[in-house]
Amino acid sequence: MMADVFLDGRFIGTTDKPEELVREIREKRRRGILSPQINVAYHEHSDEVRILTDPGRVRRPLIVVENGKPKLTQEHIEKLKRGELTWDDLIKNGIIEYLDAEEEENAYIALKPEELTPEHTHLEIDSAVILGLSASFIPYAEFNRGDRVNYGAKMIGQSIGLFISSYLSRVDTKSNVMIYPQTPLVQTHAHKIINYERHPSGANVIVAVTCFDGYNMEDAIVINASSIQRGLFWSFMFRTYEAEQKRYMGGQEDIIGIPQPGVRGYAGEDAYKHLPEDGIVNPETRVNSDEVLIGRVSPLRFLGTMDQFITGIENIRETSVRLRHGDKGIVDRVFLTETADGTKLVKVVVRDLKIPEIGDKFASRHGQKGVIGLIVPQEDMPFTESGIVPDLIFNPHSVPSRMTMGQLLEILAGKLAAVKGEHIVSPPFNPFR
Repeated sequence: MMADVFLDGRFIGTTDKPEELVREIREKRRRGILSPQINVAYHEHSDEVRILTDPGRVRRPLIVVENGKPKLTQEHIEKLKRGELTWDDLIKNGIIEYLDAEEEENAYIALKPEELTPEHTHLEIDSAVILGLSASFIPYAEFNRGDRVNYGAKMIGQSIGLFISSYLSRVDTKSNVMIYPQTPLVQTHAHKIINYERHPSGANVIVAVTCFDGYNMEDAIVINASSIQRGLFWSFMFRTYEAEQKRYMGGQEDIIGIPQPGVRGYAGEDAYKHLPEDGIVNPETRVNSDEVLIGRVSPLRFLGTMDQFITGIENIRETSVRLRHGDKGIVDRVFLTETADGTKLVKVVVRDLKIPEIGDKFASRHGQKGVIGLIVPQEDMPFTESGIVPDLIFNPHSVPSRMTMGQLLEILAGKLAAVKGEHIVSPPFNPFR
């Protein structure tokens, strides 16, 4: 029986010994005879050998296993720590190899060394490596259902925090920065690896798992009004508005400044009340919906009937940049610069303080997301025998159906961390190590 051989999707021949061909390619790759970028897979159901070398494939490193034993030994690890070995050396010596999705179909991968059998071909470098970056931030993730881990990873990616320390020097179209982000009391190793303390997101809160007058049924949560007044979950939203002084054919160009009466689209004096002589709003000016930030007039670019071929101010239209409808805020920064072709460019950054209110969405790292259903004064909140008042009340009926045991474990671990005064580290699949 002949098997077809494909190289990057192109048919290049046949072989009557497909498994031997695949084994030989892998052995030569591990000995350094062939490039470590090559991957090969044999698909028995279609009787095809697929050799892949094309760029752009997603590949990940694994430890090679032979006869049930990993080729990476403690001696190698010690040499890595002393700097006598490098990552590239491990790849050249066939100790570590990168597999893509095709070759992974032929691999039998163990999560932990104690699970190895003679049938295994590879071992994970660490059991947490099978998770993506966001999912690796979830403590006790293995105690949750898979879909909740996916939801939690998505919520972490959308969380508000300090996304970059230089945000005051940037002009992102839109960004959100939490005023007082915190590092979690319960962490995983991923937090330390990516230096999470330098750009945290979210906050540690005191959670009560109980019902409260029906206001936290379904996915609703009840939040302490005093906690909000103390600054819990406050954030700034920054939005950038820009205007360019464009040039057009015939020597015409835009003019940045306060539009004069008689210009087409002139909005009246009140619309330009925040603009100084240069037509650009000053920093720390409070602005509201539809108010002008950058005054500008432009020549009419599309003329219609003959009576529009006139000169002077009537041949100019108002094209000022206004604050978005429904928005408000304070002008945070104003940037004056030029484009690559020398055109004047103005960027205005407006900040708006966002305080939690009914309807705002919050989520834990375990995919338990919900909206604020009620904001309660602290004196009306439940409290413990020792007088502790929760920041947030979470519906206990959300746990059994969604099976997020990881969240309950995090609550217990968070209590332990607060009592001991130190972080609790819970690596995935080794939570109590």
